[in-house]
Amino acid sequence: MAAVLQWKRYVSVFLLVFSTLASVLAVTHYSVPEEMEEGSVVANLATDLGLDVKTLSKRKMRLDIIANKKYLDVNKETGELYILERMDREYLCSMKTATACILKMEVILDNPVRIFNIELEILDINDNSPHFRRDTIHLDISESTPAGERFSLSNAVDPDTGSNSIKTYNLGENSDFDIAIQTGRDGSKFVDLILKKALDREEQAVHNLILTAVDGGVPARSGTASIIVRVLDTNDNAPKFDKESYTITLPENSPIGSLVVKLNATDADEGSNADITYSFSLYTSEKTQEAFSLNQNSGEIRVKEMINYEDFRIYDMEVIAKDKGTNSLSGQCKITILITDMNDNHPEISIKSFQSPIKENVAIDTVIAVVSVSDKDSGDNGVVDIYVPKHLPFTLRESSDNYYELIVSEPLDREKVPEYDITFTVIDRGSPPLSDNETITLELLDVNDNVPQFPQSFYTIPVIENNAPGALLSSLSAFDPDLHENQYLVYFIIEKEIANTSMSMLFSINPENGNLYALKTFDYEIEKEFLFHIEARDSGVPPLSSNVTVHIIIMDQNDNTPVIVSPWRAHGSVVEEKIPRSTDKGSLVAKVIAIDTDSVHNSRISYQFLQNTDATLFSLDQYNGEIRTMRMFSYRDARHQRLVVIAKDNGEPALSATVTIKLSTIETALKSYSDLTEVPLEYDIFSDLNLYLVIGLGSVSFLLLITILVTIVLKCQKPKHSKAAPPSRNSVVSERNSTFADSTLVSNDAYWYSMFLAETRKGKLVVRQPVPKGSRYIVSSLPRGTGLSQTSDSAASTLQVRENGNLYALKTFDYEIEKEFIFHIEARDSGVPPLSSNVTVHIIIMDQNDNTPVIVSPWRAHGTVVEEKIPRNTDKGSLVAKVIAIDTDSVHNSRITYQFLQNTDATLFSLDQYNGEIRTMRMFSYKDARHQRLVVIAKDNGEPALSATVTIKLSTIETALKSYSDLTEVPLEYDIFSDLNLYLVIGLGSVSFLLLITILVTIVLKCQKPKHSKAAPPSRNSVVSERNSTFADSTLVSNDAYWYSMFLAETRKGKLVVRQPVPKGSRYIVSSLPRSTGLTETSGSATSTLQGHVLFICGERGRLAAVSQ
Repeated sequence: MAAVLQWKRYVSVFLLVFSTLASVLAVTHYSVPEEMEEGSVVANLATDLGLDVKTLSKRKMRLDIIANKKYLDVNKETGELYILERMDREYLCSMKTATACILKMEVILDNPVRIFNIELEILDINDNSPHFRRDTIHLDISESTPAGERFSLSNAVDPDTGSNSIKTYNLGENSDFDIAIQTGRDGSKFVDLILKKALDREEQAVHNLILTAVDGGVPARSGTASIIVRVLDTNDNAPKFDKESYTITLPENSPIGSLVVKLNATDADEGSNADITYSFSLYTSEKTQEAFSLNQNSGEIRVKEMINYEDFRIYDMEVIAKDKGTNSLSGQCKITILITDMNDNHPEISIKSFQSPIKENVAIDTVIAVVSVSDKDSGDNGVVDIYVPKHLPFTLRESSDNYYELIVSEPLDREKVPEYDITFTVIDRGSPPLSDNETITLELLDVNDNVPQFPQSFYTIPVIENNAPGALLSSLSAFDPDLHENQYLVYFIIEKEIANTSMSMLFSINPENGNLYALKTFDYEIEKEFLFHIEARDSGVPPLSSNVTVHIIIMDQNDNTPVIVSPWRAHGSVVEEKIPRSTDKGSLVAKVIAIDTDSVHNSRISYQFLQNTDATLFSLDQYNGEIRTMRMFSYRDARHQRLVVIAKDNGEPALSATVTIKLSTIETALKSYSDLTEVPLEYDIFSDLNLYLVIGLGSVSFLLLITILVTIVLKCQKPKHSKAAPPSRNSVVSERNSTFADSTLVSNDAYWYSMFLAETRKGKLVVRQPVPKGSRYIVSSLPRGTGLSQTSDSAASTLQVRENGNLYALKTFDYEIEKEFIFHIEARDSGVPPLSSNVTVHIIIMDQNDNTPVIVSPWRAHGTVVEEKIPRNTDKGSLVAKVIAIDTDSVHNSRITYQFLQNTDATLFSLDQYNGEIRTMRMFSYKDARHQRLVVIAKDNGEPALSATVTIKLSTIETALKSYSDLTEVPLEYDIFSDLNLYLVIGLGSVSFLLLITILVTIVLKCQKPKHSKAAPPSRNSVVSERNSTFADSTLVSNDAYWYSMFLAETRKGKLVVRQPVPKGSRYIVSSLPRSTGLTETSGSATSTLQGHVLFICGERGRLAAVSQ
């Protein structure tokens, strides 16, 4: 309604009603402005025509526009006349002369029929801008046109009428033109362009003007047109040269047609008025016009005939430039040409003497050729300089005036350059200088001055074991760049004995082509590599030779079947194990360990069940061979279970071995120790000790000390001779008389297997040698590079010094295997008698960060996830797990830091970046998930840093037992007694006092009564620990875990741990020695294997550790 009311303000309604009796019709008149919005109401016809609104629909009221498009319509509901489509007055009434624009319509009704005539006058609004018929108006005006001249312009057009049509014209600001406005009879406006002052084309050739037409509407509208005035030229400017005079220097003998100068005259006019022609004036001599030509169009002066400096030295001329206008104008300039003398005679060279060919070892300063030079010119043009290329090993030496000798300036080498093309170049000092050249070819004769050369200084040849004798291994061809007999080579193997075996018995080389053959079949498990030298010698006089180091590496084949070492059983027999029937789910039943003497790739063992009595009862870890219970035993399970495990290696084809384990379940009232496995095995936990434990500990310790004291006194009084080899002075003897079932050996062998893995990872070779009697073993660790021959440790097989004193390495060094070499080099003269001196050389191998950290705890097979269980009521700050990684690089590169790579809940666990301890940051809540996944990354300190990761899957369990996590918060190296009271302090003080008294009495008795015995006494740094145990088999798990922790701690300090079983019972000799200790032929003797001093650490429960110092 608001829109309707707004538009009604602009509508003037004129209603004229004429009433007649029968024939006169009434006409209703309305007026509206053009461009009204669609839907705008013009008037209410029902009201104006006196019609009832309610009857409009019944009477079919309709609107008929005569001879026009339907722009309006009637609303039959309200009787309102409204705009149906926008109306443009200029479109409906195109004739501008019309006084009014009327739109005629008829309103028709039925019942009864009535017709009303309606006229709608459309009023004009200023909705059109003036516009010119042409946007651009072009005018050509001569620069000679006088001021005041008028030029008619096309007028602008505006479709609007009345005051909305064109009112005036405006011209843009300029200083040359103005406009005059005229009004026509019909009121239209016309405009003329008036020239205010004369134009100059040379100043401005084109004038751009803007003409604006403005109408009288409110607001006013305007339109513009661009006027381009082009100024026409007249010949009012004379040609001008760049200079009034020119002085030009021209050398004699300039080629005919060569350009002397190009004259440039310009004319400010255009068209023909600016076209210029050039010509010589009458003041130019005929001699000059004969010597030079002038191009009349371009103004170029060129040489017409040969110019001679001696005939004519200066030429003067005058040139006229004339335009082509109606009244032509002209300009002139003077030119002076100076002729200069030039060097027109070439120098000459003559070869007086030349010697070719010559030997390549010719002495320096030897004269090869004599040459002379000359030039017919005089003065500087007759002075000649002679050169030879600087990159040649020759130089010129002046012998007399204009005579020169060619001499050798550097040593010659035929193998690099067999012949030389020597070019003599002579240049005079004229301007420009002239030159000439002469080339001679010098050939060189060969001498035997090159040592045969191998493509490589070191050959590494892989040979697959079990090769056929006589097989071709490689072709070691050397190259000698000499010629003829100096080039013919013969190949030899330099003799070297390894284990009393000559290299010529193992390998053969073809003396003509260097093909290397194997004379025997090699076995990787016996011989892994050979290192020797091959010499290539030429046939020159004297003969020259060189050698190359050959490294034969025997490649492994999968030709060894895995051997099951744990659980131990006689060949083909069944292993019997006993386990409590109350064993919990996840308990360790047995552990199968197999070893394979093949290489690392082929010796990777995987374990599978070949036969399992109950597949739901036992699970087998395919990587570490651990057999665990998948559930608790039920009354339906058989008392005897039979498991057949197959151990397969990783070779192609795979080889395997099997072991049969017969498990018997027993009823026992002993408390299950499975809960204890919820805490990592590396830690011993004693958090609930009380007064009775203190008294028991003191009593046992006192009895142990009394027993040791009595044993030592008896030993000193009654020494006995024994042929048995004495234990190492750095050994720890532990004897066990055990009634355990066979399964107790699982954890022991697991310990050895863990040690084997850790040592081999560090680049070392682990050797376990059975001794005939009993079950004694000598297990040693030594660097892989240690050979078994007498010369394996000699610097001569590793380094080579040549005749010139240069020291070369014959192999690649590994810091983790060899850290330094100390040897002597002797220099000896050839006098009689010969004299010599030597120097000590210390080679230090610098470490690179080439070893990735190895995570040794918690232990897991490659790529598997470590699963741990912790009580859900674990306190804040409790130790959950400890990640231990080792790095065999140097101290700086081997510093390990630990970080979380993934943590399920960052608010629950914290990780110490230095010691790898994972602890709880708060207690578990009911919202925490039962399973937590932690991924820990261990990075070393190298550049770039290397890393290893371990994934720990933590499962929380509900338990009524007290959590043991608090007790594991301190590493095993420390004794933890956080809850002990005054009784424990008194007990420990008593035991320590008795121990000191016992040691003092023992030393006094030993000094007073020394006795000799053939049997070697125990080591002076030995500690004997004897255990008589009736515990269940699972108790050994934590014990061997303790030994494994001690092994990790010792190997971290750069030491080697050796554990040796002795025939009686379960006695072991466990020693720690520096890593550099080698394994000699007398490996059965501990004294020949172990060196250094040993510090023994006695842990709780009688555990012993040997630490090398």
